Amino acid sequence: MNFKARISVFGGRQITDEIYDDSRKLGRILGKGGYLVYCGGGDGVMEAVSKGVDESGGICVGILKGLTLDEMNSYVHIPVATNMGISRNALLAYNCDIAVAVSGQYGTLSEISYALQLEKPVVGLHSWDLEKIYKANSVNGVIKFIESNI
Repeated sequence: MNFKARISVFGGRQITDEIYDDSRKLGRILGKGGYLVYCGGGDGVMEAVSKGVDESGGICVGILKGLTLDEMNSYVHIPVATNMGISRNALLAYNCDIAVAVSGQYGTLSEISYALQLEKPVVGLHSWDLEKIYKANSVNGVIKFIESNI
């Protein structure tokens, strides 16, 4: 199967309805657009983006913290149980061409840091305001950034 690019979506577990809706829309557009989407496979942004990818007929890979699939949301297509805890955040950065950070706390910040250390382009939506991150104001802004960096 050929994909346009591999996109990792980083994001928080506790999010607003607006962020859930934006993440789901992002997932739908990425899935429809032929991107392979990675996420942490859990709740919040991860669930919303996985659901959007699923609705569009795309493929979503969930890089899970634990050894079992207990934490996985029901929209992940390919689960990868790592038993690595938060160290799995590095795997999300390694396995992408472009990283998208949506909302999030310190776990998301660590994923952003890994991606930047690996010199991967990072775009943020409702996320950390850091110098090296392109700040998008909308889902369409995220997509434009991705398309201009593949």
